[in-house]
Amino acid sequence: MSELYQNESDVLNERAILVSVILPGSDTPGGQADNDDPLGELRSLVQTAGAKIAGEMIVRRSRIHPGLYIGTGKAGEIAEAVEDAEANLVVFDADLSPAQIRDLEKIIQCRVLDRSEVILDIFAAHARSREAKLQVELAQLEYTYPRLRHMWTHLERIAGGATSAAASVGGIGTRGPGEKQLEIDRRLVQKRVSELKRRIAEIDKRKQRTIKSRRGNFLICLVGYTNAGKSTLMNLLTDAGVGVADKLFATLETRTRRWNLGDGQIALLSDTVGFIGKLPHHLVASFRATLEEVIGADLLLHVADASAPGVEQQIQAVKVVLDELECGQKEQLLLLNKTDRIIDPTVRTVLVDKHPGAIFTSASTGENAQAVIEAVLQKVQGRQIRVTIEANCANGLLMQYIAQHARTTDREYHDSNVTLEATISEQHLAKLNAFGKDVKIMTDIEK
Repeated sequence: MSELYQNESDVLNERAILVSVILPGSDTPGGQADNDDPLGELRSLVQTAGAKIAGEMIVRRSRIHPGLYIGTGKAGEIAEAVEDAEANLVVFDADLSPAQIRDLEKIIQCRVLDRSEVILDIFAAHARSREAKLQVELAQLEYTYPRLRHMWTHLERIAGGATSAAASVGGIGTRGPGEKQLEIDRRLVQKRVSELKRRIAEIDKRKQRTIKSRRGNFLICLVGYTNAGKSTLMNLLTDAGVGVADKLFATLETRTRRWNLGDGQIALLSDTVGFIGKLPHHLVASFRATLEEVIGADLLLHVADASAPGVEQQIQAVKVVLDELECGQKEQLLLLNKTDRIIDPTVRTVLVDKHPGAIFTSASTGENAQAVIEAVLQKVQGRQIRVTIEANCANGLLMQYIAQHARTTDREYHDSNVTLEATISEQHLAKLNAFGKDVKIMTDIEK
């Protein structure tokens, strides 16, 4: 896979032409987030990666050209735009085949990248933990493997003294050592992919054990489009002090913090990697270990940027990824964030009509933070049940569980036991029964 940037000076000198293709019957290219600005998301991705935007081109076609994606004429126009803007990079808002990239580069005479490669580069730049780095490397290799024949130029140099032109078409003189080298490369990639999958599987098992150890707590996970304000909201709700940046994919590692909801209720709140439209499938698969918190959560807080022109498309994109993770049916609460950035008051009216159960909030100003807490508290508590609990005081874990998850109104001690009058949620009551003979419960459903 080609490197997007070799060093800091390359980043400063990177000048990109952005290209998007719109087909009949679609106002936007392949689920693009903003109807009014089809290249808005790709622009943000490329800028986050560190390049400057030298020009943009929207191409309307009746169908995708199988060889060049956009056709010879448009490829020539892009070549002219590259020369006029003194650009050195062309980025397509789609996934291109290796052959398409190769043939486009011949015409345009500069490097061509597709959307997935830019996203992978951003992930690689932002990966800090060992886990994230392994997952990014796996995603990059799985992206690279089917592209080896077209992307690795050393085959042309090794191929039995053949010229580059002959090697590119697979003529006489390209077999033998070159093909052998390609197979060696493929085996090396496959071996590394297997090793990465094994190591990530071990991380996945540890994650699952960690999540299982939290079963006594209510698990809440922040999900949403990238740069929707999830980390800022987590800081507001839990004083977590996690890093915040106004850019795409600022968070790749999952962070979990205790969240005191009041009324004797404690939950665990996790922040996760942001989603994006047309997120590469292999990237979702590689980051499955990181997303175990989403899979094991009791409640998902879906954070959306209410000020974004394409907020509806962003909400749908998140739902697509959640369905891919088989989490689409989990209980969710929609939080329409960044309301302080809404200029047009009719935007709120439209969003209320489309999402009547959502909560408008601003993580940066604290607007409606209490409303979020109360809504979550109601979800955590669920149907409340009034109970009489007789518990063995010597069972420290039992007493701790009762203290954390039940509201006690009266207690009476006798010998080594205590009798409590309390209110507890159905969920926590079911887990309380797991303490066996050390606890006896008589219930009375609270009206």
